[in-house]
Amino acid sequence: MTPRRPRYTYIEKLADRLLDEAGVTKAPVPVERLARLKGCRVVKSNLKEVSGILFRSDEGAIIGVNDGHAPTRQRFTIAHELGHLLLHAGQEVHYDKDYRVSLRTEESSTGTNLEEVEANFFAASLLMPDRLLRSDPRASQMDIENEEIILALSRAYGVSAQAMTHRLLRMARRSGL
Repeated sequence: MTPRRPRYTYIEKLADRLLDEAGVTKAPVPVERLARLKGCRVVKSNLKEVSGILFRSDEGAIIGVNDGHAPTRQRFTIAHELGHLLLHAGQEVHYDKDYRVSLRTEESSTGTNLEEVEANFFAASLLMPDRLLRSDPRASQMDIENEEIILALSRAYGVSAQAMTHRLLRMARRSGL
């Protein structure tokens, strides 16, 4: 059964379990290593207007990433596709044999598709875990309007300043700050 709203608590716990399983204790999170840990091969290629794609078959999974995108975008895309692998069944495609496919497209960031919202949240939870941010002295001095701190954190975590800003705002809302 498909959930009606994002499973935020479940997704954060899933990301934390994966980080624990891999022994990740500091940023930046080695997202490609985590994908391999879950049986994925990461392939970087020119995907034109597509950021990423997840192929699943009985032989394993492949995460395709657009090599023309910024490294921070590529990291987020890998985490996003890994989220699809762990959270969603995907769509079946028949081409000589059955494959299941998930694409990361422009719709991924609009917040209108539940699976995309969940995959984006998984990516943010994996790359910018609350537990690492809470123990990071730069985040504890957080002033969301201080661009220097946002940029320092985004560089340290290997994410875009926009992704870091969204994550810090969510943390602040949850903490009641």
